[in-house]
Amino acid sequence: MKTQFKAPLLGAAAASLLTAPAQASTVDETVNAIFANSTGWFVSFIFSPFPGTSFPWIVAWLVIAATIFTFYFGLIQARGFKHAIQLVKGDYSDPDDAGEVSHFQALATALSGTVGLGNIAGVAVAVGIGGPGATFWMILAGLMGMASKFTECTLGVKYRNEFPNGTVSGGPMYYITKGFEERGLKGGKPLAILFAIFCIFGAFGGGNMFQANQAHAQLTNVLGDYPGYITGIIFAAIVFAVIAGGLKSIAKVTEKVVPFMGVLYVITALIILLINFDQIGWAFGQIFEGAFTGLGVAGGLAGALIQGFKRAAFSNEAGVGSAAIAHSAVKTKEPVTEGYVSLLEPFIDTVVICTMTALVIIITGQLMVDPETGLYMVGENGAIQTASGNTGVALTSAAFSATFGWFRYVLALAVILFAFSTMLSWSYYGLKAWTFLFGEGKAKELTFKVIFCLFVIVGAAASLGPVIDFSDASIFAMAVVNIIGLYFLMPIVKHELDSYVSRLKSGEIKKFK
Repeated sequence: MKTQFKAPLLGAAAASLLTAPAQASTVDETVNAIFANSTGWFVSFIFSPFPGTSFPWIVAWLVIAATIFTFYFGLIQARGFKHAIQLVKGDYSDPDDAGEVSHFQALATALSGTVGLGNIAGVAVAVGIGGPGATFWMILAGLMGMASKFTECTLGVKYRNEFPNGTVSGGPMYYITKGFEERGLKGGKPLAILFAIFCIFGAFGGGNMFQANQAHAQLTNVLGDYPGYITGIIFAAIVFAVIAGGLKSIAKVTEKVVPFMGVLYVITALIILLINFDQIGWAFGQIFEGAFTGLGVAGGLAGALIQGFKRAAFSNEAGVGSAAIAHSAVKTKEPVTEGYVSLLEPFIDTVVICTMTALVIIITGQLMVDPETGLYMVGENGAIQTASGNTGVALTSAAFSATFGWFRYVLALAVILFAFSTMLSWSYYGLKAWTFLFGEGKAKELTFKVIFCLFVIVGAAASLGPVIDFSDASIFAMAVVNIIGLYFLMPIVKHELDSYVSRLKSGEIKKFK
């Protein structure tokens, strides 16, 4: 028997949904049992609800922060969107600026850490538990998260460390330490250390094990059942071969892989939506109605809201601080420019791609509806019954394959490449947290990279329940520390923004193209 693990936030429905296939090798079972038993306390703390409710405090923490940043920066999501596109195109890029990668490469690297299995498997999990209404809250979380990304990535560039060899190190560890010192505040160093620890956990969990786990799940869907550790060993070897080359090597891979797979996935989704064009209005109706009524789903509005916000946060990582690490390496002398570029991430990741995935699942009839009541049919475990009986990435595969039978093979390739690119990005995030704690040096970096690759094998062998619970908990723990830092440092971002906009309007900042 596989170990059954039940996270407080997800409850019985998710525990049932996220349990891996019953048949597994002895190695898989052993790894899963050890892993689940050792991380349960951590997951329970992060996802504990407010007393007397089922609403987790961590979800409220992210929503409140995104709302504050949205209004504090005057709806920067809307005001800065056009300029963000110009920056990504390179219109204002000076090749002589300090940094390692271009605006586009920084965006691609950060997107490779967010666009991927969260959009494919995560959306299916949210809709399967919270119903179509979870999509509404997912979109809202994505729109508000754009302001959180803007804030943290501006700070990432402003307080980065630039080394003589041209490399840089940045992220919450550095802006919390330096920013607090600049403002005469105490406690910056302990907060930065705590963030770095959680970031390493997040790299091992959401950025590594979850990716390997779902890649293996999709491979078995195509090739048949076989032990997960085999997938893990193959992935670990390939990942190590790339990350040994550093960020520039990672950026060269991700800037090609992410756009290609992202475009392929979106085009396929668009074709399916166009074929079923007459049902799009109905699908959006289900999303809006389900957002406030639940349409029979366990938990109703609260269940849809919790799943929507939770999966959006896991998908786009707004407020988590991870993207600030990648964006800090950009070639620019204006920190706020990377804040502009980064706000595109939640929009692309959540508002566009996650919504398309949800629409395909709904329109292709994967969620079973009671013809008499019009409500979704919910099983004994509280989850929606699906036509294929699948959940997670397998549910998304079934939805796309309902129109194109061959798509499960394409999705298998997409899942593998998305998982691969996400692992590459998170290896860099974790490495920067590791060097912050233990110092720079080839031997120290190699130690982290070896440990990271070992966790690839663990993720592929463990069942999805413990992996996704630990992944969520690790990433949300990063957000707790990061957002505390952002609250104290957001006046600095406001000053940077006002100065930049003023110089942009006066013509002092000129285009290079």
